[in-house]
Amino acid sequence: MSNVPSLPIEAVLFDLDGTLVDHDAAAEEAVAASFLSPFAPSSLERDRVVRRWRELEAWAMDRYLAGELTFHEQRRLRITRLADEFGLGAWSDEKADDWFAQYLSRYEAAWQTYNDVTPALAVLTAEPRQLRLGVITNGDADQQRRKLQHVGLTSLLQHATISSEAGAAKPDAKIFRTACSELQLQPSQVVYVGDRLQTDAEAAIAAGLHGIWLDRRDIASVTSVPRIRTLTELAPLLTQLMRGRFHLFHPHIGQFSESVGVVRKRRQVWLGYGGRTG
Repeated sequence: MSNVPSLPIEAVLFDLDGTLVDHDAAAEEAVAASFLSPFAPSSLERDRVVRRWRELEAWAMDRYLAGELTFHEQRRLRITRLADEFGLGAWSDEKADDWFAQYLSRYEAAWQTYNDVTPALAVLTAEPRQLRLGVITNGDADQQRRKLQHVGLTSLLQHATISSEAGAAKPDAKIFRTACSELQLQPSQVVYVGDRLQTDAEAAIAAGLHGIWLDRRDIASVTSVPRIRTLTELAPLLTQLMRGRFHLFHPHIGQFSESVGVVRKRRQVWLGYGGRTG
């Protein structure tokens, strides 16, 4: 296998929530104001509620992505389950919908990018790279597009492949290949960056793209894919890739060792789930 990619890198695509936009902070702020303040104000209850809200979000979102629930139904399920578990009884659909409308307003108002996003994207679109940028994200297309617009990324990320429109969700290879097809590029010409090891980086590699794991929590120094801790480390890693300093890693073939991401053996860390949502 040649060390040099057969075709030049032309595009970098990103996961949205947890990679570009701080979903967890927005969701925590919103649930604290909407549920904790009126129903569970103590600091101990705050930790429990936030943790359980994240778990319910993951569970309900997986069911939505699997086609078992509509986007609206997964929202309703999360809050009715949370209310019941914290002793607030069975909520009607109307009460659940009213609560979620308040939560959603606070969640959307709290959307913001991580501090490293704008400078990192500016480097990628500057001379001499001038790379095409975009996102591949799981979730509802209307919400995800509003999110991009709210945080001011629409002009920089002109391509968006979203699961509700693509008919497939990460980690399915179809959504990655759909994005490449829409860009009229081969998968080997596209880099994909995300904060979930399996759902983002490994899934992208399995689909033929160059997958990179954004380990914002710095939880592993040994991984199965190229790893960065902040987006400021992305441009140097891309330079190495473009110069052919490491192979496109396949999870069943070989190993590589790089200063930014070191691979010695497979290790399952921060697997994540398919998506995050309001």
